[in-house]
Amino acid sequence: MIKINIFGISIWIILLFIPVGVLAGILGTVTGLASLASYPALLYFAGLPAVSANVVNKAALMFNSIGSAISSTQELHGHWKELFKTMIIIFFGGITGAILLTALPSSSFTHIVPVFIAAGGIMILIPSKNEENHEGANNFEPRKGHVNQHSWFRNILIIFLVYLIGAYSGYFGAASGILLLVLLTRTSSNEYTVSNAIRNVAMGAANIVATIYYSFEAHIVWILVLPLGIGFFIGGYIGPKIVRILPVKYIRILTGILALILAYTQFSSAYNIKIFYLF
Repeated sequence: MIKINIFGISIWIILLFIPVGVLAGILGTVTGLASLASYPALLYFAGLPAVSANVVNKAALMFNSIGSAISSTQELHGHWKELFKTMIIIFFGGITGAILLTALPSSSFTHIVPVFIAAGGIMILIPSKNEENHEGANNFEPRKGHVNQHSWFRNILIIFLVYLIGAYSGYFGAASGILLLVLLTRTSSNEYTVSNAIRNVAMGAANIVATIYYSFEAHIVWILVLPLGIGFFIGGYIGPKIVRILPVKYIRILTGILALILAYTQFSSAYNIKIFYLF
């Protein structure tokens, strides 16, 4: 086999990240767990240290949101205003997370992250009452005739939680997409596919912030961002089409199981405790 290196990385390793990105992009748009495939691949196949792998992954994830946005116009029709508001909040939350990253070590979150991921996995497994209740409106706009102190407090609380998710994504990011999906499905009367589409596109705002930040503060291995980003774009385009076909029940089960697996791996890494020896 001919050995060709580009910036010290084998051309075959570089090309490998296109199918890796496709798989991760599909996982990301369907379950919110793109990093379950892409992050370990960057560690083991490319041999990147953890921080560099996280940087490359964040930069490439922008393409996942672009592919998802193009493919999700059907679900997003009539919900562009809601998407825009969510993206703005996520964007500013992401800025906060990036700033915190300069002041606090990422290890500060390692012991609490498994709890976040496990909680998200459990919550996504529990069907939302909103799936059977078609009253109400979108996240940030109270129903007409029902504008009261309680609804305004609820909206402010939702905005604050979206902001925190954006900050979490900009700072650490593991399974932040699941947390946003849980929030959207629990606080909106939108169909699951609509909430999933909003989640997929809105999380791109946090990835944009992270990429801009890392461009100035860290070294980005762009030669890996390109093939991974191509794969993410393709996977991001395919994922919403899969969500339209598969029953929501099965998507929830798959997402919940994968989230709990990720929570376990993060728990084992953070506490150096092995309960199962499968991973």
